[in-house]
Amino acid sequence: MPELQQLIKRDISWLSFNERVLQEASDPAVPLQERIRFLGIFSNNLDEFFRVRVATLRRMVEYGKLAKVHLEDDAAGTLDQIQRIVIRQQEMFSRIWRKIKRELKQAGVQLKTEKQLNGKEKQFVVQYFEEEVRSQIIPLMIESIPQFPALRDKFIYLAVVLSSKDGHLPRRYALIEIPSGILPRFIILPGSNHEKHIILLEDIIRFNLPSIFAYFGYDRFSAHVIKMTRDAELDIDNDVSTSFIQQIEKALKNRKHGRPVRFIYDRQIDPALLNYLIKRLNLTKKDHLIPGDRIHNFKDFMSFPDLIFQERRHRRKSFTHPLLHRQPSVTRVIMQRDVLLHFPYHDFNSLIDLLREAAIDPDVRAIHVTAYRLAAHSKVINALINAVRNGKRVYVVIELRARFNEEENLQWKNRLEEEGVKVYVGFPDMKIHAKLGLIEKEVNGRPVYYGFVCTGNLNEDTATYYADFCLLTAHQPILHDIRKVFQYLESGGLQEKEARSCKTLILSPFHTREKMMAHIDACIKASKHRQPAQIILKMNALSDPQLIQSIYKAARAGVEVRMIVRSICCAYTRHKSWSKDIQAISIVDEYLEHGRIFYFKHGEEESIYISSADWMIRNLDHRVEATVPLFDEQLKAELMHILHLQLHDNVKARVLDNAQQNKYVPTRGRPRRSQLQIYNYLSRKKYAI
Repeated sequence: MPELQQLIKRDISWLSFNERVLQEASDPAVPLQERIRFLGIFSNNLDEFFRVRVATLRRMVEYGKLAKVHLEDDAAGTLDQIQRIVIRQQEMFSRIWRKIKRELKQAGVQLKTEKQLNGKEKQFVVQYFEEEVRSQIIPLMIESIPQFPALRDKFIYLAVVLSSKDGHLPRRYALIEIPSGILPRFIILPGSNHEKHIILLEDIIRFNLPSIFAYFGYDRFSAHVIKMTRDAELDIDNDVSTSFIQQIEKALKNRKHGRPVRFIYDRQIDPALLNYLIKRLNLTKKDHLIPGDRIHNFKDFMSFPDLIFQERRHRRKSFTHPLLHRQPSVTRVIMQRDVLLHFPYHDFNSLIDLLREAAIDPDVRAIHVTAYRLAAHSKVINALINAVRNGKRVYVVIELRARFNEEENLQWKNRLEEEGVKVYVGFPDMKIHAKLGLIEKEVNGRPVYYGFVCTGNLNEDTATYYADFCLLTAHQPILHDIRKVFQYLESGGLQEKEARSCKTLILSPFHTREKMMAHIDACIKASKHRQPAQIILKMNALSDPQLIQSIYKAARAGVEVRMIVRSICCAYTRHKSWSKDIQAISIVDEYLEHGRIFYFKHGEEESIYISSADWMIRNLDHRVEATVPLFDEQLKAELMHILHLQLHDNVKARVLDNAQQNKYVPTRGRPRRSQLQIYNYLSRKKYAI
């Protein structure tokens, strides 16, 4: 029987993942404010999906057979499929939001429109508009503008129809950009302590339309929200006369005027106005015209004001790793043994403390760090700047093309250079996605190295809700390889030979796929010889065709394959030619599962890794990524225990089947919610000294 060659379409699998986010928003067991946040996450995810993936597919359709991006043979067919799924999910979204609004009202929280205000609230809305809003908006009378204004990505607009009740004035159209980047989207209205009333910024503007357009003499107004999503890809050319940084800056400017990939409108909008907008914007049905409800840019609801809830939901508090608790020095501990931090369960400040200690240690000579996404007020950057002030040599490799963080990273680059940090910006054709740190110390005249390998960003903000791993280590074989990686990065790629010579660290784009396939092949060989053979994979996304085919071969050979894949999973999990089906789940819960673990058992040999790399073509061939093995037996057992907790989750785990149905894992026996179990396990864990 022939081996299965097919793969699930990447973009369809991603939409299936986003539906799992929507499931969280619909789950009555999830606290109400968290459900609102999940609606915001769903909306934000979808925005980015259209800016990047749909935009890419659109270009593929235009370029025809010359364009083929990874797994997409039929870009046009995929776009049609996306349109159908998105409209269905939008209907689900609307149903969930209506239900949440009813529950909010029962909880004494009401989101009011401009037509639901009482006398006191009307006075407040007029005063707020005059004091805060009026100076921030200038309506565009779009019928009198020869060139229609470019609707900005990430912004929403009120499309307004002006008319008169007696018909003596001709209808006119206007456009108002909602200044939600300057003013808060949610405004709490004055009221009693028993009920909390909120109004959206656009509804404050709606209420004041007669005042805004008083000059024209109209007495009837109709206003509905519209939104444009634009192509956000960075198309960096190979102009050798232009510096890499200038190309990034140019691409950022171009992004603001990228081609439309989605136009969302309130389904109650005036039909004549909608047709006028579509015509003036040069849109067609291929531009993903999506009818929606009254509210758009729902991503803002991730910051829905929790002050209005009587019983506020607080996340479980992070705690200091037991080996570092009440210790005078993080450095002294890791010089004696490896420490594995699990964010957000463990406090991110332990990593900050490591850098702070290096900044003031008189024996430290140099600090090397990679930076992909940083916190808005980064304590990591603060520690590095103070290290320079203390006379240390500090080297930072910052990735300017961290998608949607390019502008911030350019600013960080300038700030670091002003303080005397030596900054490297990576390579024009390769993203630096590895999260590495190397500290060079001199002890008794000899160099000593210690540092870290992380699966997630050096970002104390996202570390409060991204579930990641960080290995703090002084294991010299690992550190010598990290040193080689920095030689490669800081040479602008000239010392590639050094990076390729790593013996412990597995580095993309050189060896990751090859090493992982070698482990899978060893498992297949062991299974054929009736020896123990097991593969457990945890990652964010699985779409690499070669590795998926290797996994299929392992399943056919009878290897036990178990996977935890949060988002994209292009692998089928069942086929009649396999000896064993693949067991695959996705966990969507309070924390964003972000860490990667790869475990292989063949015969008596066991290997376990943590990694910054998903099994995607981009991570394996077009990014610098680091995969590191664990050597400490306690840490290996700890990581295996966590894997098994997740594999037995029957509360937040969904089955990844061939049909992408997102069915929950059946609850047999007692409920097992892995994130809660992991918190309890790590908070109570004792370590042998």
